[in-house]
Amino acid sequence: MRTPTQCSPSTVASGTSEFVEKGTDNVVFSTCDEEKSRVVFQMGTSDAVRALKASEIVCNDVATIDINMGCPKAFSIQGGMGAALLSKPELIHDILATLKRNLDVPVTCKIRLLKSPADTVELARRIEKLGVPALAVHGRKIADRPRDPAKWDEIADVVAALSIPVIANGDVLEYDDFSRIKTATGAASVMVARGAMWNASIFSPKGKSHWEDVKKKYLRKSILWNNDVKSTKYTIKEMIAHHSCLELPEGKSINKADTLEDLARLYDLEDYFWTVKNIGPLTHNLNHVL
Repeated sequence: MRTPTQCSPSTVASGTSEFVEKGTDNVVFSTCDEEKSRVVFQMGTSDAVRALKASEIVCNDVATIDINMGCPKAFSIQGGMGAALLSKPELIHDILATLKRNLDVPVTCKIRLLKSPADTVELARRIEKLGVPALAVHGRKIADRPRDPAKWDEIADVVAALSIPVIANGDVLEYDDFSRIKTATGAASVMVARGAMWNASIFSPKGKSHWEDVKKKYLRKSILWNNDVKSTKYTIKEMIAHHSCLELPEGKSINKADTLEDLARLYDLEDYFWTVKNIGPLTHNLNHVL
């Protein structure tokens, strides 16, 4: 995220708390009271002071602050964030210590595997000594691609070395994978990314719903909670790209959509869209961030 430095609350007609980049309509983050006790706010950062300022803006609306130290994407690494932090243990110490010293909410972080299992364990132990209550570990190295199998055995090495809960991440694409990765690694919990984005019913023990049904339910939720249209489009496009093809008319129509109303029209949800809009204003906070 773009680290905010200012926040000024005001009242809007919405069902969510929205954090908007100052001077624009760009929603950086949105949440609601219903998820406040469970939502973890993960940020990318390369600076302890800016990380603290960002955390102070959102900390009253989230359960935990998490620092992403595992993202290998170019935009993240070039900004000194994500996996770029893995080679800077002093900066990791500065960021985590600053947040823990100044925040009342828990502070956690996510890393990925280093060049050797010993290096990963050493870094994990250094992080544990800072007092974080949990650590997420992605089972790939920076150079690995998503198609490369996650190394669950190296996550297990971290679990064995630490006394705090470890959250295992990587190659959880089906419901049964939750138990498989926990058994293989000994992890206390599991983090899932692509599997949930492609089909959020992955969490159902009854089995997955058809992705087309999930897509429409996701759009209904996005309309209900006034989710940022860019975020909504991104997730729907990821579903389509995985299960179908974005070059078909549906994908091209999504690219042209500028608003949630446009998306609702595309999926025959206009009546639902206007029903939600006409329910009436729900007093909530709009926070402007810079």
